[in-house]
Amino acid sequence: MNSKSLLVTGSSGLIGSEVCTYFSAQGWMVHGVDNNSRAAFFGPSGDTRWNQKRLEDELSNFKHHELDIRDRAGVLKLIEELKPTAIVHTAAQPSHDRAAQIPFDDFDTNAVGTMNLLEATRRYTPETIFVHMSTNKVYGDAPNELPLKELDTRWEYARESDYNGIAENFRIDQSKHSLFGASKVAADIMVQEYGRYFGIRSCCLRGGCLTGPNHSGVELHGFLSYLIKCNLEGKKYFVYGYKGKQVRDNIHSLDVARFIEAFIENPRVAEVYNLGGGRGNSCSILEAFSLAEAVSGKKMVWEYVDKNREGDHICYISDLTKMKAHYPNWDLTKSLDDIFSEIHLGWLKRQTV
Repeated sequence: MNSKSLLVTGSSGLIGSEVCTYFSAQGWMVHGVDNNSRAAFFGPSGDTRWNQKRLEDELSNFKHHELDIRDRAGVLKLIEELKPTAIVHTAAQPSHDRAAQIPFDDFDTNAVGTMNLLEATRRYTPETIFVHMSTNKVYGDAPNELPLKELDTRWEYARESDYNGIAENFRIDQSKHSLFGASKVAADIMVQEYGRYFGIRSCCLRGGCLTGPNHSGVELHGFLSYLIKCNLEGKKYFVYGYKGKQVRDNIHSLDVARFIEAFIENPRVAEVYNLGGGRGNSCSILEAFSLAEAVSGKKMVWEYVDKNREGDHICYISDLTKMKAHYPNWDLTKSLDDIFSEIHLGWLKRQTV
């Protein structure tokens, strides 16, 4: 039996559950930390208990811990007891719209919760590898300052030098982030600091659109999952500003788990990676409508709202150059077509349960 153990926070969420499943299959003992905060943040449609139950039913080497990462004493105690080989921290309040309504919950979860985990690691198990799911919102709306050109179905970078997208040396301050983006910046910098100052082997994965069939997608978080759900249910999808031509790069949760494995096998200190689908898996909302319609055979019902979301990116593509240079054996295995098909199938399956 593999003696390695993994602690995953936010284990019932999209990335957390994928990581639990992936590492369990590799023989790791997996400890999941989750308290279904997503339901508290987003209501019943954000509930992730179904995913927790799935993990408990399907994974023999998985143990669920009902714990809020804001509970400092609880976090310190758990990490002191477990001393895991690695921690994958995916728990968060993930919506930039919602953060403005619950600023204390947002900051306490995203910034203070991360701090609790880092300090517990430093005190009790400094050899543990720490992987933090950050976000591309740490760049705020600064990417919107890049010159763009308008095409038929999408916004596109106007300069050839920007073709590969946003690299890790892009500035993170002097821009509007949303309160969510700001709380995630605090966490991101703290993870780097615990690496540089205390030598904790760690990385921040600044995610673009992370997606897959196990997402409890809601309007405020879970772009493709929610869009496909609306398409299948014939529910109206609201497009906020930028003519529906805003671009996102999408990465399947499995490819995220595979990169985390690559990092844990060959860890570095205080690294930062822009983790997304890159140019090949990028699409605008209008293009996503066409892809969803092609998979389901149903017309998309949508309405345009001529006001963009605060701090929303117009065109965001993750430059994967650094990731691939540091981990040349890693690459994307799931295309946009794969992603749409799997989310569609996952939704159908859940309707028949």
